[in-house]
Amino acid sequence: MDIDIASHWGTVTDTMHDTVLVVDPQGRIARINQAGEELTGYSREQIEGQSCRVLNCTGCKIIGKGSGVDYCGLFSAGEVRSKRCTITNRAGERVVVLKRASVLKDDQGNITGAVETLTDLTELHAKEREISQLRRTLRGDDGFEGLVGNSPAMTSLYRLIDTVAQSDYPVLIQGASGTGKELAAEAIHRRGPRANKPYLKVNCAALNPNLLESELFGHVKGSFTGADRDRVGRFEAAEGGDILLDEIGEIPPATQLRLLRVLQEKEIDRVGENRPRPVNARILAATNRDLAELVRRGSFREDLFYRLDVVPVQMPSLAERREDLPLLVEHFMAQAVAKSGKEIMGMAPEAFDLLDAYPWPGNVRELRHAVEYACVLCPGGLITTEHLPPKLRRQAPAPPSAASQKGRRMAQRQELIEALRQAGGNKSKAAELLGVCRATIWNRINRLDIDCDRDL
Repeated sequence: MDIDIASHWGTVTDTMHDTVLVVDPQGRIARINQAGEELTGYSREQIEGQSCRVLNCTGCKIIGKGSGVDYCGLFSAGEVRSKRCTITNRAGERVVVLKRASVLKDDQGNITGAVETLTDLTELHAKEREISQLRRTLRGDDGFEGLVGNSPAMTSLYRLIDTVAQSDYPVLIQGASGTGKELAAEAIHRRGPRANKPYLKVNCAALNPNLLESELFGHVKGSFTGADRDRVGRFEAAEGGDILLDEIGEIPPATQLRLLRVLQEKEIDRVGENRPRPVNARILAATNRDLAELVRRGSFREDLFYRLDVVPVQMPSLAERREDLPLLVEHFMAQAVAKSGKEIMGMAPEAFDLLDAYPWPGNVRELRHAVEYACVLCPGGLITTEHLPPKLRRQAPAPPSAASQKGRRMAQRQELIEALRQAGGNKSKAAELLGVCRATIWNRINRLDIDCDRDL
């Protein structure tokens, strides 16, 4: 006994977990199943008869008006095999899907439409993002190439780094100690065309003048006591890549002159040798000193300064981006917890108030050490004031009043509840909305006494 599939179409497709769409040659949605209604947020009455473009699918290639091959690339290709893309649901939210599609033809080979299936990958995509965030945390990386923050000062810095990374000019990175100059240099290297070439670092303040020149330019056998063989310098070793000269304000005048030649002539002489060797390494220089002031004092060559200062990058101090403090604290706490395995749920409001009141002269590096110190002392649960470094408790002013603390706590609690409501209770989506990792959402839920069944 044959089954009349056409008469049972609705029953068959409504039992499917995936969305099924049938479109006509003009791209109008002719049929959608129950899973499609749930995925798109549109009822059948609302969406059937509308153009498939209402879903704004990133996997579609709309050619123009007309029908069939004149309308959509699918009709030309004949099928789409397992393509990950996104659609926009009725609420305006982006939904990640796996798309498969095939053209429908009649017995004469004429195109009569197309059928598409969409598999909802929202949860899988959220898990992938969570795994990616955990990987970044474990290897000390988050935000923008290891730099953490979303304040205006930092977003401006990220744009500048992306721009200068594409150039071949020297880059001078200036900023106080602990602001992340090395991270900025690494970001410039990784985001530029030299990313697959060597990246070498030299601390110019850590070596005496003779050793510094040998380190940078190399030497030949017998050029000085102890030079028992030829040695390739960092400039030659960094061929095609980037070389970071950290603490460049400390290099002596003779080395400044040799460095100027590298910038002007693109060549070096090894110590003890008069044969010039061409080099192709972009210089990234970093310093916490005011080079312009050193030029005025006569301790740094003016011509070298202007050669290096072609593309200046100024790192903001923590005082200039105080709004990044909560994100930085959570980032460093997550790293410390991942390494220690302790069940630290977060930081008590009064402990964070002490961090917020401290001036942080050592910038982000000092903050990181303070959070790590607290995580070492905290046995588990919440980090309190007693777990913070003594200097914070001594130097910080009296903590805010109980009313002020309660107000801040209630504001943060309400912010999280609103994010969870928007995300339909999904912790991963709420984390995306707030720009934090999923583990932070769980920490805040516990710390702020949020009951998802009761409060949402």
